[in-house]
Amino acid sequence: MRQQLRLGALLTDPQTSVVVTCGSGGVGKTTTAAAMALFAADAGRRVAVLTIDPARRLAQSLGLDELDNEPRRVELDGPAAESGGELWAMMLDTRRTFDEMISAHSSPDRAAQIFANPFYRTISTSFSGTQEYMAMEKLSQLAGRREYDLIVVDTPPSRSALDFLDAPQRLGSFLDGRMIRLLSAPGRGVMKVVGAGFNVFARAVTSVIGGQMLADAGAFVQLFESMFGGFRERAQTTYDLLRSSGTAFVVVAIPEPEALREASYFADRLRADRMPLAGLVLNRTHPPLADLPLGTATSAAEELTREAPLAAGVLTVHADRLTVRAQELRMRSRLSRAHPDLDVVEVPALPFDAHDLPQLREIGEQLTAHG
Repeated sequence: MRQQLRLGALLTDPQTSVVVTCGSGGVGKTTTAAAMALFAADAGRRVAVLTIDPARRLAQSLGLDELDNEPRRVELDGPAAESGGELWAMMLDTRRTFDEMISAHSSPDRAAQIFANPFYRTISTSFSGTQEYMAMEKLSQLAGRREYDLIVVDTPPSRSALDFLDAPQRLGSFLDGRMIRLLSAPGRGVMKVVGAGFNVFARAVTSVIGGQMLADAGAFVQLFESMFGGFRERAQTTYDLLRSSGTAFVVVAIPEPEALREASYFADRLRADRMPLAGLVLNRTHPPLADLPLGTATSAAEELTREAPLAAGVLTVHADRLTVRAQELRMRSRLSRAHPDLDVVEVPALPFDAHDLPQLREIGEQLTAHG
């Protein structure tokens, strides 16, 4: 049986250490992440919020000019100042995070050679899965510092957000896969493994990606070889963190067909991977203005049009809102049938976009209205 999602209890629970938001674009996911982080800070927790979305909405809503790859403290007043809570914010820089990881796990000379390698410069910014892997790496770094009571992660605004879950396996499989190791092996060593047929394969690959790229890839893998085990080990550590009881995934959507389909996909995927799904935040809903049925409101508006046009206008707005609400409830019922046990909290459409802390706090109040 579906219940109200109790985000307030979740965010203030000392056992909750990581909250990950996911959802399609344009549903208010980044704002939701910021509002949850601010709510937890106001409650006295030391919170870091990490966005993977390169848009500047998070910085703007927190009153900062910009964010970078290291947490920046947000100056808080009001409840946080009284409770002793802190809020830190950052935006993932994929290339810089990759560079930091190389520097931390290799010698200065080897790191310099890797940084200079053209193949590394390509995969560190544009290889499929790199951004998601580095998000895992940054989360691992933040968690490993043990400086924060809670880390809120705002994922990319698309289905690829859940590449966050399996990117380490995909990227790791590429980097320490048998074929790329063969490409990096010196001539006769390869021949001993695969025989003369490798020459045909190598010529075919060279014709597709170019001889220089192939050589750069081989040189990179040779330089990187000593770090392969560390990749898998750190990925597994972070994966275990995401599946732990201290982590919660929150799906964010709006009451529109495509957004709700995406939300259903996210819920299915998270449950298939046995990730701890807390529930759904449904933004920009339109609850009724009063306890007045649609037919009654419409009839009264017609009767009052001449004598009391202002009252008639209010009743018309109420009737229109009830019509929109009925459509929302029909769409939500489809999601409920697919996920009958998915806890949901609704956030009514507000007459503003959150650009400062007071507005974020107002959204946080809506998110946590049910405890």
